[in-house]
Parts: sequence; structure tokens; C-alpha cells
Amino acid sequence: MPRVSVLTPLYNTNPVHLREMIESILNQTFTDFEFLILNDSPDNTEIEDIVKSYKDKRIKYSKNERNMGITPSRNKLLKMARGEYIAIFDHDDISVPTRLAQEVEFLDTHPHIGVVSGWLEYFGLGNNNILRTPEYDSAIRAHLTENCYVAHTAAMIRKSVLTANNIEYEEFYTPAEDYRLWARLMDVTHFHNLQTVLVRYRWFENNTSKRMNDMREEAAANIRWELSSKYPEYRLIASKLIVPGTRFRLRLFGFIPLLKIKNNWVLLFECIPLFKIKWK
Repeated sequence: MPRVSVLTPLYNTNPVHLREMIESILNQTFTDFEFLILNDSPDNTEIEDIVKSYKDKRIKYSKNERNMGITPSRNKLLKMARGEYIAIFDHDDISVPTRLAQEVEFLDTHPHIGVVSGWLEYFGLGNNNILRTPEYDSAIRAHLTENCYVAHTAAMIRKSVLTANNIEYEEFYTPAEDYRLWARLMDVTHFHNLQTVLVRYRWFENNTSKRMNDMREEAAANIRWELSSKYPEYRLIASKLIVPGTRFRLRLFGFIPLLKIKNNWVLLFECIPLFKIKWK
């Protein structure tokens, strides 16, 4: 059984981008993986020919009988995966050579962490910025109440966490299905972002993020509202109403004790410890 399953759905992928994406995985320094590639544009024979031109046995190619859409395709890949860890990877990005090695090493040595990701380096359209995401679990949770601060295309997930909690992608939230996945995982596991670039993220006129931005924002707004209601303490941290080293009290209706922060501990009803905040 492979340690890692790399999951990549395809849809009318640019042939040049497809080759760069595939080769960035085949050239990883960590080699114990299966590379599951699912073609959701089954009439595109050029894509199939390109994938099949690589004779690496770690590639497991399949195609849908008809176009299913991104979320059902992602769930189909999850069901096919045999690895202990799930590495998410989009069809037009480029993983740095040590990406899988770094993530496997981290999950192997931090069994309480269920999701690890890292930074993205944008390229294309004159944009070479780096998306720097927070490192520690408490900071990631706080930022998740504002937006999707775990880079999906760079993430590795402990498969047992998904299986044990019956968690998969939800089509209702497409194209923010990744953000919704993190929102659900907040209930059952912890997060970490490696403070280094793991994936080069391709930004161009026709990529999905640009074309579906309005739909994504509507879905993300629903997720933000739900997380802010469920985790008011994290929302307060994200909005900087709580700052490191200070005491804080939140009362319902102005008099019912709900949350208190003392010595960096978040206390429910001002007495029950929930968790300790790591500010750095």
C-alpha cells in the first residue's frame, strides 16, 4: 500500500500545464505514492493521450463516463485512494520537489495534526506574490472564520480523519468546497501550515478561481457566517478584538458569562478550559 495518494481531477486542462503538473509530482523526492488522475472531460482525448504517455506505474488514470463536476470528482478520488495520507493537487499547479517529503515528515511526527499545508507562490499574469498563511492551529482556526487560510492545492490530509468522521466534499458549496471541507474538519482535528512555499499556483485569465469568483464568494460568505456563529472566540481573535497578553470577557446580553481569556486560556462560562491560544 502506498503511503500517499495524490489526487488530481482534470477538466480540459491545457496540455502544457498538464505536463508540468504531472512532472512536478513524478519528480518528488518522496517516492512512495500513487498518483490518481481523474479526467472529468472524457471527450478530450488529448488529455488522455498525454497522461498515458507517462509510463510511470504510480499513475492510476481513469475518466468519468460523463462530466460530473469538480466536487463529485473529488469525492470519487477520495474513495479510490489507498494511501495513509491524501495529497490534494490541482490540475494546473506545480509542486516543489520536496513538497510530499516535507508534509509526510510533519504528519508522521505530529499525530494530533490531521491537515498540513503550506504557502503558495503565485505565477502568471505578472503576479509572483507569495501567499503566506499562519502556522499554528489556533491562528489558522481564527483566520478560517474570515476566509480559506489553508491552501487546498498544497494540503495533505490524514485519510483516517476523513473516514472516521464520514467527511467528504459537499457539492452545495461548490466552488468553495475546499473551504467547507476545512470548516467541517475544524470540529474533529487540528491544522498546521508549513512556513515555506510548497506549490507554485498558476494564475491566468481562464483559471477556475477567476471565472467562478462570484459563486465562490457567495458560498464562502455562508461558510463564514456558520463558523462565526459556531466559534465566536476565533472570530474575535481574527477581528483583533482579542490581542496577545490581554484579558477578555464575553457576556451574553451583557451579563451572562460566556467566554473569558486568562493567561492565554479560553474559558467557557469563565471557568471551563477549552484550549490555549498559541499567538505565534
